[in-house]
Amino acid sequence: MTFVPPGTGWPDDPATADTPVAHDPADVRRLAATSSTLAELTARQSVCRACPRLVAWREEVAEVKRRAFADETYWGRPVAGWGDDEPRVLIVGLAPAAHGGNRTGRIFTGDRSGDWLFASLYRTGLAVQETSTHAGDGQKLVGARVAAAVRCAPPANKPTPEERDACRPWLDREIEFVRPGVRVIVALGGFAWQAVWPALKAAGYELPRARPAFGHGVEVPLGGGVTLLGCYHPSQQNTFTGRVTADMLDRIFARARELAV
Repeated sequence: MTFVPPGTGWPDDPATADTPVAHDPADVRRLAATSSTLAELTARQSVCRACPRLVAWREEVAEVKRRAFADETYWGRPVAGWGDDEPRVLIVGLAPAAHGGNRTGRIFTGDRSGDWLFASLYRTGLAVQETSTHAGDGQKLVGARVAAAVRCAPPANKPTPEERDACRPWLDREIEFVRPGVRVIVALGGFAWQAVWPALKAAGYELPRARPAFGHGVEVPLGGGVTLLGCYHPSQQNTFTGRVTADMLDRIFARARELAV
């Protein structure tokens, strides 16, 4: 078995052996649309098998593993949205990392990007601890939720447009569920910025006629007191080169908290 079977005791596993599985994009659309609660949606996301390339890759990584994690069991499944069920701040990233979320079963957990992200969330009062190492480690988000535009780890960290579109109904429905309380949506990186616009439209947000270009600190009012906020992704490439600093992240999430109040 190259992935953790649902309902077998993994901490915070949202699914059971009876959770229905999407096998193609049509199944994703149907199962997302018919999810009656956020918990049901989260469970269905976590067992999706709609994209053959992504399924093959995530399970190959879970079997081969990285040497540093050779003795660990990898999650090897899609990584669902995680955090507060009624957030005021929704953070959208690109996709799980092969040896991060794909290993730990929680988005942005167990990789360098997550180290930067959760440390900043902790410093700005949106997380209860500064590290996020594995599911069940005591980490909790405070008034915030994190999701990804694509729920499976992609080869070279680059999902195809077809994979992005196949996965989008999960994000569409998640935004619908959390919309009543959300005041700020933070897009981490240009991919998430592009991916979130169709989801916002599907959820009924008021969008400007011309889509603003992505940039760090760009703010777009969406009506009803909701703001879309751009943030450079805390990838290793960005943090190693200084394009993203801890102070830059803290300013974004402090601003998100300010807007969310």
